[in-house]
Amino acid sequence: YIHSEFINDSTIHNKISHLDGILVAPGFGERGIEGKIDAVRYARENNLPFLGICLGMQMAVIEFARNVLQLKGANSKEMDADTKHPVIDLMEAQKEVTHKGGTMRLGAWDCELTKYSIIHKVYDQDMIKERHRHRYEYNNKYKEQLENAGMLSTGVNPETGLVEIIELKDHPWFVGVQYHPEYKSTVKTPHPLFIGFVKAAKDYAKKKKK
Repeated sequence: YIHSEFINDSTIHNKISHLDGILVAPGFGERGIEGKIDAVRYARENNLPFLGICLGMQMAVIEFARNVLQLKGANSKEMDADTKHPVIDLMEAQKEVTHKGGTMRLGAWDCELTKYSIIHKVYDQDMIKERHRHRYEYNNKYKEQLENAGMLSTGVNPETGLVEIIELKDHPWFVGVQYHPEYKSTVKTPHPLFIGFVKAAKDYAKKKKK
């Protein structure tokens, strides 16, 4: 593990440059958020295999919005309620919720995959069903801008239009998922997304040695 709260401009090279892949894990709250965003940026700019899960996907969207779209102060409303560019926003169904206990978006939901994408190759399916646990989501108001700049929406809920998977157009292996693949992963039957990520890291390591 690398604690993201200790990642900054002066430490990131020593902490990350030796890695063959970066996974930004799920979580809540603002602790270590800027370090996570810096780690995402390093993976994006250096073609390092990247997997973001739930909050990790959201950090990837924020990083891209800030540094590629140049949307100053882009953020999640979870971290900054007054951000001018809420590329991650509270889900509509959550906006009237006052008692938080057990009210997040939970359970398994359908997700339609884009053919020829990284994620489609991982699953080899057109439709998947994965488990969720979150209140905040990708803000579709920024979808056109993000896609035009190269952040593709390759997994979408067919009923709500919620973007559940993002990839980068010109990156060898960069995937963010809103759901939690770890809920369906065991030692004997690891989730295909983890298998795909580890394979990408191994391929990166082989190229680096050459």
